[in-house]
Amino acid sequence: MKVFIQNEAGSFVKHIHHEKTLELKGEEQVSRAYPFPYGFILDTTAEDGDNVDCFVLTRKPLRTGQTVECEAIALMEQNEDDQVDHNVLAALRGEDPKLTSEVEQTLTESVRHVFDHIPGKDIKTGLFLGRSAALEHVAKYRD
Repeated sequence: MKVFIQNEAGSFVKHIHHEKTLELKGEEQVSRAYPFPYGFILDTTAEDGDNVDCFVLTRKPLRTGQTVECEAIALMEQNEDDQVDHNVLAALRGEDPKLTSEVEQTLTESVRHVFDHIPGKDIKTGLFLGRSAALEHVAKYRD
């Protein structure tokens, strides 16, 4: 699957792209830095109308606007303002990152607090599910 990198690891800037044309529409500051490269899976449309969200679990410096070939390894349950907004966790081809409890905690804290600057924003996280759940989620929302 192809993942478009919208936000670089370590960045406090959320880039806002038109998710079908990939045109940059703007930027905004976020309350927490992204712990891993974050973006979305091309050729998908999730329940919220946007592409399926994705964290790439790598230490390689992926840049905003870059498209990378990945494999789904897990699914992080998430609801944003009472709407399903799960995150696929992915690995670059040839890498085999471990989804440790430390990585899960890092992702959970980041997701829960990245939008603290927006009053009333409600983000809830759930379980971390395995590869098969991630593959089913991506397949369900393929365009």
